[in-house]
Amino acid sequence: MTEFKHSHAAHCESGTVSSLLRYGGFDISEAMCFGISSALTFGYFPFIKINNQPLITYRMPPRHILKGVAKNLGAKFEIKTFKNDRLGAVRALDEELEKGRIVGVQTSVFYLPYFPKDMRFHFNAHNLIIFKKEGGTYFVSDPVFDYINTINEEDLTRARFAKGVLAPNGSFYKLVSPPKNVNFEKAIKQAVSKTVFMMLKTPLPIIGVWGMKTLAKKIASLKTATEGDKHFAKMFITQVIRMQEEIGTGGGGFRFMYASFLQESSKLLNSSLLAEASNIMSEAGDKLRFFALKGAKIVKNQDEFNPEYLSRLFKECALLENSAYKLLRKLK
Repeated sequence: MTEFKHSHAAHCESGTVSSLLRYGGFDISEAMCFGISSALTFGYFPFIKINNQPLITYRMPPRHILKGVAKNLGAKFEIKTFKNDRLGAVRALDEELEKGRIVGVQTSVFYLPYFPKDMRFHFNAHNLIIFKKEGGTYFVSDPVFDYINTINEEDLTRARFAKGVLAPNGSFYKLVSPPKNVNFEKAIKQAVSKTVFMMLKTPLPIIGVWGMKTLAKKIASLKTATEGDKHFAKMFITQVIRMQEEIGTGGGGFRFMYASFLQESSKLLNSSLLAEASNIMSEAGDKLRFFALKGAKIVKNQDEFNPEYLSRLFKECALLENSAYKLLRKLK
């Protein structure tokens, strides 16, 4: 039986998928999983509310990386869902572990006791790996931690059957067969092309670079807020920062990961174009992180209330990404 080695990752789904593949004998980085599944995006959805504030996303929906890797690399995964059958879900998971397999499990962060209390929130699409069980204790390889955790059967089952949006329904997934004879040049170019189209050509003002500019305009409009409305304006800025930095890897983190994918791809394909685009995406990630820092200072009253300045910073992020995608569009 191959010994499982825990890997600390930047993001839960890409980290879990890359660990499953490496354990299955296919060596691949987290960044390559993220990029080759075309998981990078941007969406500003003012009509979808989270805590009475708009949904803002910097990546494709949950399971997109898993399905994208399967499709673009030819890997085969099996997903099992149990709805309300808690006993069946526990039994099926234990059977996989008894056979020496590792499994990816979808959970709610709120019910994972090894998370610090101030980091637990109701998010039902957190991915992790269960690789062993001793007595009533499961051994957890959670990609966002740099060490192995443990959890008891009752807590894990509660996390697997949390209610609400993106409810896990006890689901888990396993690698059935790793990729074989992968044409990385073809897979990389197809993945890049899809991301470029999504970020530059989607005909909706809330998606892609256009969506980033729309959000920048919304932020700028907060300058007219009266003293009474400033609380709402600051809550809006807080939501932008939270969705960017605390949900998943965040906007800057996803941009850094995509930059790593482009850098790795540039070496595989011997492409200076990909290397140049990688540098621009890193700069965009830096700019997003700086935007979050300045926004947090405004919310905490450490800086003057200046939405126009924040808007300019966010628009600069959009322009940097726009230049990177236009460069990548030249990839033949």
